[in-house]
Amino acid sequence: MTIVKICGIKTLKDALAAIEAGADYLGFNFYPKSVRFIEKTACYEITSTLKRVHPQVKLVGVFVNSSVEEIKGILQTCHLDLAQLHGDETPETFAQLAPHAFRAFRGIPESNAGYERSEAPFMLIDAAVKGVYGGSGVTADWSAAAKLAQQYPLLLAGGLTPENVADAVCQVRPWGVDVASGVESAPGEKDPEKMSAFVKAVREVENQN
Repeated sequence: MTIVKICGIKTLKDALAAIEAGADYLGFNFYPKSVRFIEKTACYEITSTLKRVHPQVKLVGVFVNSSVEEIKGILQTCHLDLAQLHGDETPETFAQLAPHAFRAFRGIPESNAGYERSEAPFMLIDAAVKGVYGGSGVTADWSAAAKLAQQYPLLLAGGLTPENVADAVCQVRPWGVDVASGVESAPGEKDPEKMSAFVKAVREVENQN
C-alpha cells in the first residue's frame, strides 16, 4: 500500500478531515517563513487529541535548519513520531536525531551517505526550487525519482495533486506520496474534497495493479 502523507496541517479540523480522507501520516511545519507554519503550542493541542483518538496515524514535524535541541523538544512536547529535515542539515545533525528523523532532498541527491535509515521512509524527494524549502507546488523529477525508488522506500513530494498523483504513483512506484499545496483551497487551508480525491486517486491506481 502506498503511504499518503498530508503535510502542512494547521488546525484540528483539517487534521481530522485528512484522517477521514485516508491519510496515513500528517505533517506539521515548524519553519517560520512557511505559510503553513504552526506554533508548538497549537500543534500540541492538535496532536494530543490525535494521539488519543487516532493513535495509528503517524505524526511528522517538518524542520528547516533548526537546532537539534529545538527539534528534540518539539518532538517530545507535541508527541511527534518523526522529524523531517527539509533544510541543509548535516549528517551530524541527522545522527543526533536518529532513528527519529529522515532527510528531505530538494532535487535528486547523488548520494544519501550519512543519512541512512533502517526504517521507511529512507528519504523524501521534493522539487528543487531555489530559495524554497518545500510547498512550492513544482513537481519533482519523476524519472530520476523512479530509479531511486527501486533502491529505497522513499516519499515523493513536489507539486502532487488529485489530478496527477495517479501518474506519479505509476511512474515512480514510491513507498509513499506527500502533498501540501495540492490539497488546499488557499495557502495553508486544507480542502476536504481535494484530500479525499487525492487519497482516492492513490488507492484506485493501486487496485489496478
